[in-house]
Amino acid sequence: MIRTRRARTVAAATAVLISLTAAGCSKNAGGSDSSNSAGSSAGSSAAPVALAGSVTFNQTNLAKLDAALKSALAGKDLSKVDIAMVVNVAADYWKAGQVGFLKGCSDLGIAKSKCTYFAPPNGKLTEQNSELETLRSQGVTGYSISAIDPTSAAGTIHSDVQKGINVLAIDSPLPGTDAASLYLGTPNYTAGFQAGTAMKQVLGGKGKVAILVGSLTASNATQRIAGFEAALKGTKITVAQKVNDNLQASTATSDAETILANNPDVNGLYGVFSYDGPALAQAVTSAGRTSSVHIVSDDSDAQTLKFIQSGVISGTVVQMPYQQGYTGAYLLAAEKVLGKAKTMEIVKPYLEKDGSTLSSGVGLVTKSDLSAYQSLQSKLGIG
Repeated sequence: MIRTRRARTVAAATAVLISLTAAGCSKNAGGSDSSNSAGSSAGSSAAPVALAGSVTFNQTNLAKLDAALKSALAGKDLSKVDIAMVVNVAADYWKAGQVGFLKGCSDLGIAKSKCTYFAPPNGKLTEQNSELETLRSQGVTGYSISAIDPTSAAGTIHSDVQKGINVLAIDSPLPGTDAASLYLGTPNYTAGFQAGTAMKQVLGGKGKVAILVGSLTASNATQRIAGFEAALKGTKITVAQKVNDNLQASTATSDAETILANNPDVNGLYGVFSYDGPALAQAVTSAGRTSSVHIVSDDSDAQTLKFIQSGVISGTVVQMPYQQGYTGAYLLAAEKVLGKAKTMEIVKPYLEKDGSTLSSGVGLVTKSDLSAYQSLQSKLGIG
């Protein structure tokens, strides 16, 4: 179990992020990421090319939103705020979210004992549900959640909202639930489209790929896969298989090994969840096919970055889990103190065109800009 109430200090985190990313960002007034438009395309017969990274996040807009929320909370009593961040698996990816969440609590002056972070050690629904029950018994006023099973979570969320507990969807939207009105995280279709564009480039517009993912039903997974496949339209690249590894890295590795053994013409692998990149890299390495099979992954797991450095993974689409934690703390505090309606009034100008997505940004890390990205992580206090 990962559970902590100890705040950490991450000096000048927002300023650092803005200075490193603002040059590469192109945003509209509502916070949309215009540099990742799904309308861009490359020739389907182009030769393979080396990927150019783009560490592009939504920091400028989120910093403005954080400031607006903090201003609205100024002078208000936050003593009754008791919030939590509940994620879907104890992966390295979420360490940045944990740091951001605890820093957000600290910056708002929320007592350390009233900010809980939890990651289910084995990515099990029973673990996540048990933690939510514990939080309710302790009087939690709100929590952000990356739901392991969005369908089964709907009833729980409805019950909690009816009891006055604020619920914020992070990492994966929760359509059809009482938490559908606001999602803080990466626009997942855009992330998938960027992954597909990267795959199209490294394969030169032709080949056969397999997709490995921890869930074939979670919204973030289905949206990323939809974006990935959309980017491949008009090319000679086909998707041979989509395999569910059930949030298990070892399963992802064995599945990839089986795919490569049975499909010698597969020359591309897309790993959708944070642990999938390293799992696929291990499989490709074991098969001795690092020069013929190209991997594009999601997220910045520490092992993923090592495989980026060695060239086994061509590129990884990165999110900003730090901000999901940091801004998430601000939103949960505001909803408790100001109310949902007032909080949404403040948030509305920063939403994407769908009216419910608050983007934490999306980018692409490749070998060429790996050192800059690692420097950013270090300055945020993310080991």
